[in-house]
Amino acid sequence: MLTEDYNRIYMLEAVKNVIEQFQKVQRHMLIAKKENAAETYESLKEDYLSLKAILNVAGVNLTEIDRIKE
Repeated sequence: MLTEDYNRIYMLEAVKNVIEQFQKVQRHMLIAKKENAAETYESLKEDYLSLKAILNVAGVNLTEIDRIKE
């Protein structure tokens, strides 16, 4: 039982970290778009899509946190 609790805590912490990374990448994407930094935007978009895929697999509802929606 204790192992299950540790696994659950570990998974929640991992999801929290991915959400924070996802939000950070989105902020940088919005700045890059505003500054017309197309190459930077496209580079960040790769990270955005990878993080989005991880969050989808983890079952995170992206409706409220996905500001880019690509």
